[in-house]
Amino acid sequence: MKLRGFYAIVDAPASPDAAVALAERLISGGACAIQLRMKKAATRDVIAAARALRAVVRGVPFVVNDRSDVALLVGADAVHLGQDDLSLADARAIAPGILIGVSTHNLAQAEAAARAGADYIGFGPVFPTGSKEKPDPVQGVAALAEAVSAVAPIPVVAIGGITVARAVDIAATGAAAACAIAAVNGATDPAVAARAIARAFS
Repeated sequence: MKLRGFYAIVDAPASPDAAVALAERLISGGACAIQLRMKKAATRDVIAAARALRAVVRGVPFVVNDRSDVALLVGADAVHLGQDDLSLADARAIAPGILIGVSTHNLAQAEAAARAGADYIGFGPVFPTGSKEKPDPVQGVAALAEAVSAVAPIPVVAIGGITVARAVDIAATGAAAACAIAAVNGATDPAVAARAIARAFS
């Protein structure tokens, strides 16, 4: 899976129209992927937002968080799994041919995901983050660099507490991309913030 720069997340949109509006801003900012993340939403709402995004996200991978069944149903390019979700093998059984990313929170988990055949790996939180109710222990930039080296050539997306100011340090580790929710989606102009992070990897 080709990833380079800013990995975008459309997080808990209020409606399919809101999801599309944010995705379009993020794509205009140079996002290399768009992931839909709706942790607490009803399945029908996730499907509605996913279908709306699938209709407009072209040229970069469209990823559905957690739900292999929804990813298959809407024709997403990939599904992204957490440590408490389906196993990678079970996800492939449900959605054969769909790319699979896995969130990992330490070196052992990253290596396990690589052995299991993940197409890309999320690693973090690299810095303290407010996007999760119970975040995993902060790993730091050095641990990110170690994970990148350990799972190469599988692309690694840095997650957790990423800001525009920290993007250069993230890129220097060899990570393929950086994911930021608060620093981009909450910015006055998400496209400008997204572009600034993407630029660190150019």
